[in-house]
Amino acid sequence: MAHLVKEEEPAWVRDLRSFLRDQKEVQAIRVSQDTQTVSVATFGDQSFENIEIPLTELIKTVETGLKASVSDGTHLSEDGLWVRTAKDETVVEKTQCPAVRSLWTWREYKWPSEDVSIEDSDEEWKWMALLAGICGVSLLVAFGLDHFTFTPAWVIKVLYLFALISGGWDAVVDTSRNLKRGQLDIHFLMLAVALGAVAIGSWAEGALLLFLFSLSGALEHFAEHRTHQEIDSLTRSAPKTARVVEENGNVVVRPVESVRPGDVLWVKPDELFPVDGEVLSGQTASDESNLTGEGTPVEKIVGDEVYSGTLNLWGMVTIRVVRLAAESALQKIIRLIQDAQHLRAPSQRFTDKFGTRYTYLILGITVVYFLFSWLVLMLPAFEQSEGSFSAFYRAMTFLVVASPCALVLSIPSAILAAIAWGARKGILFRGGAAIEKLAEVDVVALDKTGTLTQGDLAVTGVESFPEGRANDVLQLAFSLETHSNHPIARAIVNYGKKEGLEPKEVENFQSFSGKGLRGQVEDESIFLGRRELMESGPLAEWIERVEEPPASVTEVWVFQKDLIGRILLEDKIRERSKDTLERLKNMGIKTLMLTGDRRSAAEAVGQTLGIQEVRSGLMPEEKVQIIKELTDAGHKVAMVGDGVNDAPSLAASYVAVAMGARGSDAALEQSEVVLMNDKIEKFLTAFELSRKAKSIIRQNLVISLGTVLLMASAALFGLIPLTLGVFAHEGSTVVVCLNSLRLLMGEE
Repeated sequence: MAHLVKEEEPAWVRDLRSFLRDQKEVQAIRVSQDTQTVSVATFGDQSFENIEIPLTELIKTVETGLKASVSDGTHLSEDGLWVRTAKDETVVEKTQCPAVRSLWTWREYKWPSEDVSIEDSDEEWKWMALLAGICGVSLLVAFGLDHFTFTPAWVIKVLYLFALISGGWDAVVDTSRNLKRGQLDIHFLMLAVALGAVAIGSWAEGALLLFLFSLSGALEHFAEHRTHQEIDSLTRSAPKTARVVEENGNVVVRPVESVRPGDVLWVKPDELFPVDGEVLSGQTASDESNLTGEGTPVEKIVGDEVYSGTLNLWGMVTIRVVRLAAESALQKIIRLIQDAQHLRAPSQRFTDKFGTRYTYLILGITVVYFLFSWLVLMLPAFEQSEGSFSAFYRAMTFLVVASPCALVLSIPSAILAAIAWGARKGILFRGGAAIEKLAEVDVVALDKTGTLTQGDLAVTGVESFPEGRANDVLQLAFSLETHSNHPIARAIVNYGKKEGLEPKEVENFQSFSGKGLRGQVEDESIFLGRRELMESGPLAEWIERVEEPPASVTEVWVFQKDLIGRILLEDKIRERSKDTLERLKNMGIKTLMLTGDRRSAAEAVGQTLGIQEVRSGLMPEEKVQIIKELTDAGHKVAMVGDGVNDAPSLAASYVAVAMGARGSDAALEQSEVVLMNDKIEKFLTAFELSRKAKSIIRQNLVISLGTVLLMASAALFGLIPLTLGVFAHEGSTVVVCLNSLRLLMGEE
């Protein structure tokens, strides 16, 4: 039941209401903190063009204030707008009438990526390190003069003041910005304690606090800089221009944005391929290490695909563009990484909320503790004595040790480091949740073709029934498969090109996931699919007399009104598949093959690899059902696949893992982890990195929370001086940052 009395709203919710009032055509706006999106609704197909500029500005404003949470519930604001909040979603709408809502059209906008250059990141941590260094030197000189010379007191205080200003500069900037939005955070706490220490004459302790706080801040920004540095190496790989061969043979240099599919490009040795393309002439090898993490050069001949941002090593080649620059494999990876940095892990979302509320809680407890020590325990309010600390001194000590600096940094520092290291090694985690979840997996389900096997099928034979029409069978299959992205389709298309075939026009093309393809060529219906599709129809008796190929060979059947034929293809098992599965088994992880291939082929591969369970002849919906059964039994299932037919089972799994950014877009859309170099052993690397990251997160939480609980308990009983509290608090923050940086030093 909605209530009509609203609680105090954070500024960002008021900004949403203001936007909705100003934009007459907008009927509702929705903010999802979990998916990092903002959605707006208008009536029907009404244009969104007029609202995009003010909406972009609104998103920037909202994003900076989201830590100020809103209580769940629904209320009517004073301006007649309904504000509804549940979990991590807030909706502001002009009406709650279901009939009116049904007429709305929603448009979703992603959070804008942080536009922080590597140079800005570098300058920021160096500037903070410089301020921390000035603070440390001033503090050390003041301490030395105070204890070992007869320097006038005012000189020492000036040095301490210089240390306080340099150490607290960044905290003052952040605090002033947050106060304008009505928010308090850790920077405010640190400044309050430092000023409190100065107020009771503890200049050294106040300066020491700000020195360690500024040092930990510089270290945090250095960790972020290292992360940006790893990721920036990818964005720098994006070429800016391309040599386009015009119809008259002239070669002109154009921006890559102007290049279109079908254009012919000329690429010299030691140049980056500007876009994704297909080799038309020439021979070379490409260095794809920035794309896949694999340092071995990949040979490229006519018909092979090359990828934007990879290096043409030695041959001069011409290529035909197959994708726009914005849709290239490299740009796809960059977008995945940028999105990953904004998607928070579940535990990180908890600490984001906890950190803000905890700050207010600690401020409240500090005030109560000061009053209790002063009025109940009868301690002096501000004056220190030989045998006891003052009430204010105790309160400041408690405030320092209870502040959640290390806690707030414990998870994001580890998550960002893991994402950066993974990107460097060709493993893309789409957000912190993927890193945490992968470590919990106890069952790994794998597709066969393109996952456990190389997926680079080679056509070994073409047969027709009646005999003598093998070329017709190949022509029909080639024409249909040019519209598909399955590994079998790629093999048939490549073979057809080498045979000099041109695809015929296909009308009414349809793809039946896991079953086959259908279309019309020259007004005749053509169907392409598996042997099983004929075993229950009018050809059932006939197909029984056709001998099945060996277990290692895959067959694809083609049907036309007066023609039946099959294409035989062979695949090779990935070299490291067996070793990877064996290591997973030794780690207590159950392995399971889910494939649509026939039983004999699947079991032959399963027996060779030593996989624990094989399920064959499966339709996509049957794969999904198996994963759901395992999930219902309490298992955490990771599904590893690469094709369109794997997308439903990827979506149903606990963690979805796609083999390579060259896989199908449908598989990539559903994936949370992408193994860029199409090597199954990278799954093991990702799994071990996930476990290590989760272990470091646990260590960070133990360090941060343990320090808070231990030192806060001691501070409540007046057992520790402010100096020790400062060292413990800021020391734990430094340790947490250094511990997270270990993930950047990982070995493959």
